[in-house]
Amino acid sequence: MIVPTAQLRRRHQGYVALLITCVGLLICLMLPHGLRQLATVGYMALPLVMISALGMPIDEGRWPTLRMHGFRVLGFVTWVASLVWYLTPLSQKSTGVPLLALWSLLVLWSCERLIRNLAIERLINRQVLFGALAGYLLLGLAAGLLFSALETVVPGSFTTSRANHGSLLRSHGLTANPAHPVWAVDFVELNYFAFVTLTTTGYGDIHPMTPQTQMLCVIVAIAGTVYLAMVMGLLISRYTARDVEDQLDP
Repeated sequence: MIVPTAQLRRRHQGYVALLITCVGLLICLMLPHGLRQLATVGYMALPLVMISALGMPIDEGRWPTLRMHGFRVLGFVTWVASLVWYLTPLSQKSTGVPLLALWSLLVLWSCERLIRNLAIERLINRQVLFGALAGYLLLGLAAGLLFSALETVVPGSFTTSRANHGSLLRSHGLTANPAHPVWAVDFVELNYFAFVTLTTTGYGDIHPMTPQTQMLCVIVAIAGTVYLAMVMGLLISRYTARDVEDQLDP
């Protein structure tokens, strides 16, 4: 399929925008305590950036168009669910349940669309590499959000082996105040643990304690490995095909 230049440029701009948003989120999580809540803004912007970057038609036909619109609707509904979750107090645990389902589906669908976009790239350039990296960061950040939602729904889902030896929410002194808004909770440790799980590093300082969190960690670890294998295979095949074309050219 021949892709118009304007559509190709827009797709590449989407890769860059997605990477900038993910890196910006990581920078927010590295800020001093009290400023890390700025990551909430990044997480709220992420579904909208995903809609813009990955909500374009990949193939021609009616079914791909319906899939595109379905992806956009899912992204918007996920954004609404995220807004509700962040604005409700910790006592309203039920708001985290739809967030878990919607974010899981949105990220899986986003990675599928991103890999399909990378598969139709004829030339590997800087923007394409940015897109591949953005997908990996997206997996880690989404896992951090899912871990955070699970911890608010079921406090004690994760524990730390450091000095406090307890729930991560309790380590921040938040379990005694159920009126505390979710957006003000510092979830940097769970985001850190998400990337540790994604990369299968395993430092052993944070532990999943419930069957749900343990299985979610398994899924995150497998997803990271599968994503790297698929994307590396695509990039290497494109480089190989380009070398063959260069050799065949007179």
